[in-house]
Amino acid sequence: MDNTQNLNFLEEIIESDLKSGKCESIITRFPPEPNGYLHIGHAKSICLNFGLAKKYKGRTNLRFDDTNPVKEDIEYVDSIKEDIKWLGFEWASENYASDYFEQLYEWALVLIKKGLAYVDDQSLEEIRLNRGTIQSPGKDSPYRNRSIEENTDLFQRMRAGEFEDGEKILRAKINMAHSNMHMRDPILYRIVHAEHHRTGNKWCIYPMYDYAHGQSDSIEKITHSICTLEFDIHRPLYDWFIEQLGIFPSHQYEFARLNLSYTVMSKRKLLQLVKEGYVRSWDDPRMPTISGFRRRGYTPESIRNFCDNIGVAKRDNLIDYSRLEFALREDLNKRADRVMAVLNPVKLIIDNYEGEELLDAINNPEDESKGSRQISFSDTLFIEREDFMENPPNKFFRLAIGKEVRLRYAYFVTCTHIEKDEQGNITAIHCTYDPLSKGGNSPDGRKVKGTIHWVNAKNCLDAEVRLFDRLFTEETPDKTDEEGKTFLDYINPYSLQILTECKLEKSLSQAKHLNKYQFERLGYFSVDYDSTPERLVFNRACTLKDSWTKQQS
Repeated sequence: MDNTQNLNFLEEIIESDLKSGKCESIITRFPPEPNGYLHIGHAKSICLNFGLAKKYKGRTNLRFDDTNPVKEDIEYVDSIKEDIKWLGFEWASENYASDYFEQLYEWALVLIKKGLAYVDDQSLEEIRLNRGTIQSPGKDSPYRNRSIEENTDLFQRMRAGEFEDGEKILRAKINMAHSNMHMRDPILYRIVHAEHHRTGNKWCIYPMYDYAHGQSDSIEKITHSICTLEFDIHRPLYDWFIEQLGIFPSHQYEFARLNLSYTVMSKRKLLQLVKEGYVRSWDDPRMPTISGFRRRGYTPESIRNFCDNIGVAKRDNLIDYSRLEFALREDLNKRADRVMAVLNPVKLIIDNYEGEELLDAINNPEDESKGSRQISFSDTLFIEREDFMENPPNKFFRLAIGKEVRLRYAYFVTCTHIEKDEQGNITAIHCTYDPLSKGGNSPDGRKVKGTIHWVNAKNCLDAEVRLFDRLFTEETPDKTDEEGKTFLDYINPYSLQILTECKLEKSLSQAKHLNKYQFERLGYFSVDYDSTPERLVFNRACTLKDSWTKQQS
């Protein structure tokens, strides 16, 4: 059988390289810039880089692309490491582009001495204007033909701090008429007088991404530098630097980035959502950040499975958010204990019941090893307000006056009458129960179509429950239409609903942060960081079924 038919294109490349002897083992890397929190798109890259290395018995380095001290912070470094570990991966080596600043500087001097780099006095705006367009060539800088000696002297003085920000830059000397705009004398170094989170004020010149990235790969002897598709036009420059410097020939490969519906993936836009108060924080459960998904109740297994299932493509495509939720449901269905919770409570009084008893309840029907628990039952319960209707339509199989339903794990009950307050709101529902129907079965064989959940009003727990929905109403909020709207115009005003009067069964009193449960009939829920023993707080991770797609169709 030909196993190659099951390989993605990156696996085919790696297997070919190993078979031909191009490399003895593979080394990949994950190279985030520490200027924000990782999002679900990064999760795909993490799973891919670490997963390929694991499959082919190689290793993966974590390398922080910390070349912009103005936007980077140790907070982001720590969050990135936490996210990778949470996803279940360990890096072979923790590196930083700043580890290589001295070597990158020396290589820049090599390029200058080979006549392949020069110091330019033009402003960034002048450089942009003189770069030309796809249809027209750029204009040479008036400083392009400075001597090697002058360029060397100026670059050394740039490092020494003699010039102000923006006063001078170092550029590669390639071809201002090149068809690839990135090859038109790209910027290698700029002056930035700012404190770096690791090197402090040692440096005031910093390498650009395109210059630092390939050489950092080469230093670490990365065999397969796997990037997202937007970097394919950067590859010729990546190769040019390595060739001109004569260093280890790392090679770049590109795959399609993850585009998830109803989200934005730009760090700049995610930061704007946080700073302008559209969300509470980077780990707000509505955010597409890994920390946001973790807080919402996602498991690392569900995210890894999602990334595996969507595959590796060469072309960009839009993945529907419901596929991510499906991966979570599939995982939590197997691992989450079932409990009962009432989110919008109304009292149910059983007039002919006396006392209190314990009933057996199954913890997880998908996992017999989870066993069962005992839940208390009395004459006063809470049920969902939506499970009763005073004037029900046909095929309403829940509770109404004169109708009978099954209480989960308990008895059949029949509604006799209701109580209302002065405003006409229902304050209590009165029922009678059939004592012979314990466990939800009647000895006379009568059928009851409706089963509803409940909690014992006499010992239940008070809780706050947060219901989350899509953060945006549009499938592609990044789009720009004729009205000139931005992604902020598509924010869903109903993306968060906070319920403060919820009632939970007593067994949840010991629930810990990020513990996950299925609230029967309601969905999957996770304990939020705000939760305390005195006041439980749960986040809805997802509903039991995909209700959003039906709403939008």
